[in-house]
Amino acid sequence: MPAPQATTALSSAVADFATGPATFPAASVGSIPLSDSIIWIAIAAFVVAMALEWHGAVDLARYVAAGAWVVFGVFWLTMVPHYYLEVKSPIETLLTLAALPLCAYTGYLLVQGRESLLLLSKAVAFMGLIYLPVETIPFVKSWLIETTAAQTHFGMELLGHSPGIEEGANGYQSQFAFDPEETVTGRTTYIVTSCTGIGSMAIFGGLIAAVKAPLKRKAVAFALAIGVIWFLNLARNVFIGLASPWGWFQQDIFVYIVTEFMGAPANRTSYLVSHNFIAQSLSIVALLGITYLVLRILPEVVEPLEDVLYVLTGSEYDLADALGQEVRADGGERAPETDR
Repeated sequence: MPAPQATTALSSAVADFATGPATFPAASVGSIPLSDSIIWIAIAAFVVAMALEWHGAVDLARYVAAGAWVVFGVFWLTMVPHYYLEVKSPIETLLTLAALPLCAYTGYLLVQGRESLLLLSKAVAFMGLIYLPVETIPFVKSWLIETTAAQTHFGMELLGHSPGIEEGANGYQSQFAFDPEETVTGRTTYIVTSCTGIGSMAIFGGLIAAVKAPLKRKAVAFALAIGVIWFLNLARNVFIGLASPWGWFQQDIFVYIVTEFMGAPANRTSYLVSHNFIAQSLSIVALLGITYLVLRILPEVVEPLEDVLYVLTGSEYDLADALGQEVRADGGERAPETDR
């Protein structure tokens, strides 16, 4: 979220809020950014694997899904320069670097016969089907970005700030029109796709859609997850949108870290501290909390999550037991334990 009004910020006018795949077209296939081409191939392969499993070709589905995971990992590798050079996010840079080996290992486990990973693969397919249309259908993307900007502006007004909204560098009415002469840093911010919370919504939507469970419980879990994500994302946008222009974190220690270790201009400090460190760290906590709430309603989600933990640690986990769930992952009642 750059500050195009401030001359000192022109050299760093990058999409500060942007963490979506369509924001770093370092290379392209025709007119399509390379990263976009790769992610579409990956999601298409996940969908093919899901269809094959549904038709009973489980072994073939495992191999197709394994290939999809490798392509998925390559996609994240192409995003490393974006997160490191543009977004300057240590957390997201580390995650994207770790993605390829983890995805390749997931593919290896599928080839070796871990059939349960097909459910996690199905979840990723649904995640992609939820997220990618937002990135690729112009009127959907425009509506979501501008609606989020309007809601964020309303949140700012509740706190006594009413800068107005103008066109941002992304071409949408999504930039908060703070006067650079009146603010501390001379910067302002604008909303892009990743500011809408659609990424987190796609994660939970994909997990919920992939598991087998009664429609009513799936609908309740989905509504809860989306509602909490929407509210927390709105609070996050308001926090960052005010912290950046008003310099809430322009203290010397933070300025030193940002300029010396991240190579960013000093007037970008409050944005980077509020977005890359505070908001992203709290987002991890929030996602864990939302996951717990969803599991209480839809315990079937434990199965793909247990596979995620297996990929990360190499150990088997019983999340339902750890969480004290009375319901099995398949929706049935757990049998009472007996003394041995």
